[in-house]
Amino acid sequence: MLVEIWSDVVCPWCYIGKRRFEEAVSRFEHADELEIVWRSFELDPGAPVEREGDAVAHLARKYGVTREKAQAMEDALTRTAAKLGLEYHLDRARRGNTFDAHRLLHLAAEHARQGELKERLLAAFFTDGEPIGDPATLARLATEVGLDPAEVQSVLESDAYAEAVRRDERLATGLGVTGVPFFVFGRASAVGGAQSPEILGEAMQHAWEAVPAGASVVGEEPGHEKT
Repeated sequence: MLVEIWSDVVCPWCYIGKRRFEEAVSRFEHADELEIVWRSFELDPGAPVEREGDAVAHLARKYGVTREKAQAMEDALTRTAAKLGLEYHLDRARRGNTFDAHRLLHLAAEHARQGELKERLLAAFFTDGEPIGDPATLARLATEVGLDPAEVQSVLESDAYAEAVRRDERLATGLGVTGVPFFVFGRASAVGGAQSPEILGEAMQHAWEAVPAGASVVGEEPGHEKT
């Protein structure tokens, strides 16, 4: 069964959602028969290669809250992530454009390394403080998971997979996706947001049992929307 997951590598709820999804898969009787595809979604398509400035201040402006409230939101995210074994250092996250990261994820998919690269990019951003829009950094991270350095460099120096990224984003628009993470199971059931393993597992089971296409989305939990 095809499982499609729209997410961005700078989305904190997407990393949390990934861990909750992995827990759901570990409990799923037919886990070995799942084909998991990570679909492209840019939270901030107009972002520069590296966004300068105070991340907490940016968050406060985005949601129209005080700096103190924005910091509390960041702290709560960090605690939620820690419960899942994730180490967030949002204070040193180096935000930037993620289009090239998504292009490399499409390359990785062709070499059966997409899951590995997705994990590495998320950890690089949230834990290691790597500049997620920097081509040299992306090249190093991609080769760390086994991709050919020359092929990676060729992609970064061209527009390879640009249309694949845009196609994912058009598909998301067609499905009504405005925030991520967003999980689609067999095009039969869907979950918006970083839901619990139980909810994700329920949606998987519904799809496995051939819930008719167009079934309603199974609830929404926290996620991130485009800026």
